Amino acid sequence: MLDLVAMEGVRIEELGKKEHVFSPEAVTAEGGSKKKVTSNLVKIQHDGTVEFDVAHNTPVASELLELDVLDATSGDTEDAIAEFNKPVPRLKIAMLVVGTRGDVQEFGHHVRLATHANFRTFVQSAGVEFYPLGGDPRIMAGYMAKNKGFLPSGPTEISIQRKQLKEIIDSLLSACIEPDLDSGAPFKAEAIIANPPAYGHMHVAEALGVPLHIFFTMPWTPTHEFPHPLARVPQSAAYRLSYLVVDLIMWWAIRGFINEFRKRKLKLSPIAYFSTYHGSISHLPTGYMWSPHLVPKPSDWSALVDVVGFCFLDLGINYHPQQEFADWLKQGPKPIYIGFGSMPLEDAKRRTHCHIGGT
Repeated sequence: MLDLVAMEGVRIEELGKKEHVFSPEAVTAEGGSKKKVTSNLVKIQHDGTVEFDVAHNTPVASELLELDVLDATSGDTEDAIAEFNKPVPRLKIAMLVVGTRGDVQEFGHHVRLATHANFRTFVQSAGVEFYPLGGDPRIMAGYMAKNKGFLPSGPTEISIQRKQLKEIIDSLLSACIEPDLDSGAPFKAEAIIANPPAYGHMHVAEALGVPLHIFFTMPWTPTHEFPHPLARVPQSAAYRLSYLVVDLIMWWAIRGFINEFRKRKLKLSPIAYFSTYHGSISHLPTGYMWSPHLVPKPSDWSALVDVVGFCFLDLGINYHPQQEFADWLKQGPKPIYIGFGSMPLEDAKRRTHCHIGGT
C-alpha cells in the first residue's frame, strides 16, 4: 500500500534485488539527521517486510528512540481518560475501514460505514448506511499476500500501489461529510472510527475537529513485548523500536499524498518529516480485536489502548447442515478447522496439501 517513489532517497534500481536500503546521499536538511540514521539501520526485504539489526547499530537505535519520547508526550493520557467518562450525546459516526471482508465485518454499529465499493451489498444487508471509499481490496489483499506486508518489493508494483493509496486518501473527507448516496439525507461525522490502513483518518479528524478512535485486528501500538507484524527483529530489545521504524517508513512513503490532501481538500498546513510524528497512532484511543487469552494486552500499553476481544457477525445463526454432513460431524473425534480469514493465498492448492500433511 506504500509508495516508495514518494520517499526521497530510495534507490529505485535496488527495488528488484534481494533487498534495498535508503540512500543517505538524498537526505534533506528537514529531518535529515534522523532520516540518515534510519537509512543506516533499516533494510526492506524482497518480500516487503522490514528488517533491522540493532546489534551493530546501537547509537542509531538510541537516536531513533528519541521519537518515542516525543510521541509519548504528545497527549495527556489522564486527561483523555477523564474525557471518556463524560456523558456522550447521540452522534453521527463515520467508520473508515480499508481492507478485506475480515476487516469490514468487524464493524456493525448503526452508523455510516465507509469502505470499498464492492462491500456495498454486504454492509447494507446488515442495515448499516454505506458510503464508498476508493481502492480495490482485491488488489491490495493480493499484493499483501504476495509481499507479506505493505511495502512494494519491485518497481512494477509501485504505480499500482500509488493509484490505490491516492484513491483511498482522496475519498476520506467525502465519506465523512457528504449526504447519503441513496436517500440524500445530510451527514457530517461528529466522531470517526478507523483502522490504520485508512491513511488520512487523523487528518480528516483534525480538519473536522472531531474525536478519532482506532480499531484494528493487528498490533500497531509500540510495545516491548513483541515486534511489529511487518518487521523482522532478531533482538527482543528492539521490539518497540520496530514500530517506530515501520511508522516512519510508512509516513515518509505517504507524506506527499497526505500533504496534497491536507492543502487541497482539508485546507490545513502541510506537515514536516518529524513534526509531531504523524506516522504514529500510539497517542490515540485504540481497541484491538483479538482475545486477550490469545495475546494479552502488553503491560506497557496505556489505558488508552485495550484488547477488546474478537467480533463476530452471526450470518450463520439460522444455518442447518445437510443430514449427511451433520452425521459425519457426530462420528469419531471432532474435526480440526484450518482457516485463513479473508486474505487470498498464493498457490492455494500447495498450501492446502501442506496443512493437511501437517495435521
